[in-house]
Amino acid sequence: MIETFSTAKKKETAVLVALINQSQSEHKVKEYLDELAFLAETSGAITKKKFTQRMDKPDVAYFVGKGKLEEIQIYVEANDIDMVIFDDDLSPSQVRNVENKLKCKILDRSLLILNIFSIRAKTAQAKAQVELAQYQYLLPRLTKMWSHLSKQKGGIGMRGPGEKELETDRRIVRDKIALFNKKLEKIDQQNATRRKARQQVVRVALVGYTNVGKSTLMRLLSKSEVFAEDKLFATVDSTVRKVVIGRIPFLLTDTVGFIRKLPHALIECFKSTLDEIREADVLLHVVDASHPSFEEQISVVNSTLTEIGISDKPTLLVFNKVDKLMKEEDRVNGHDITENGQPDDDEVEIDYHPPLTLEQLEATYMGKESEDAIFISAVDKLNIDKLRQAIYDKVADKYFTIYPNYVDDGMY
Repeated sequence: MIETFSTAKKKETAVLVALINQSQSEHKVKEYLDELAFLAETSGAITKKKFTQRMDKPDVAYFVGKGKLEEIQIYVEANDIDMVIFDDDLSPSQVRNVENKLKCKILDRSLLILNIFSIRAKTAQAKAQVELAQYQYLLPRLTKMWSHLSKQKGGIGMRGPGEKELETDRRIVRDKIALFNKKLEKIDQQNATRRKARQQVVRVALVGYTNVGKSTLMRLLSKSEVFAEDKLFATVDSTVRKVVIGRIPFLLTDTVGFIRKLPHALIECFKSTLDEIREADVLLHVVDASHPSFEEQISVVNSTLTEIGISDKPTLLVFNKVDKLMKEEDRVNGHDITENGQPDDDEVEIDYHPPLTLEQLEATYMGKESEDAIFISAVDKLNIDKLRQAIYDKVADKYFTIYPNYVDDGMY
């Protein structure tokens, strides 16, 4: 059984660690750490400080150099920090060495994401998928991580498929992995039967980076109560709703959001959920137009779609949250966090962003990049009629293929 977790208790504190190298510039690393801080916040932790170091490749023993590790150790001890989170995956030996040195919980990006998924999973399928991914993650780290789970520790990173007594038998873990695989195979067969029954219905799937507003858009289009929250991975279970635009009905599916460095185990375990995307007739690729790294987020989503073999589907690019671009504001980018959670004044970079009109946005390279690009605000319900028309046009092509004798009266 997965241990219970409550954010009602005193929030844990964390520091974040990342490396700057040829593949990750200083600017990119700051963006990545901002995202990691958002992941930590979603898990219920408060980020106190971010540490970076320039290294061509991670140190084999400690990931960072010994000098930087000592700097982190001094800060952790002085501020009673609960955990240190690394932006990249650590090897079992790195986890053991760093934990022995820092005497606190050590998490990497994958374990943090797995923890969030375990919190968000609601259905039996999603819970089984997450628990399978957790066992697959823990298997090579069994000796060290299992001792974690045997202790009376709670909180972030400890929400694993633990037992009351210490288990070190790898065979038992492999048996559990096999058990979950069989369980998910049965669920997959049931889902495949359901999807087969929907073959005479047009299917549309919402895809995109996490926290771009897919669930909010789902609520708006389907006029139904779908959980939406300004946190990463608010949706783990896929949600299907019937939507009618004009006189054409179709099924709209909200799916789990993608993210940079999404653990491969999760992609594999969530293949059934991703089948909803594979078998969709039309994709609505939702993008947070206000995010400074929206281009990279588009690239991450497209790469993941290519990885699961669905890069050639009819796709509508939906730039959401344009209301933020239509307001005059100063934005703080790429800053460190001090002990009280506020930006470090010495490192704050403030960019002025003048307000843009909808026409100006549509005339930008974003609008010209694809002829099927729509700019909207799901929260402010801006330009939704144009989005509905664009969806209608996409869905109608497929619908009239299924029902060639249907008389098209148009959207209105």
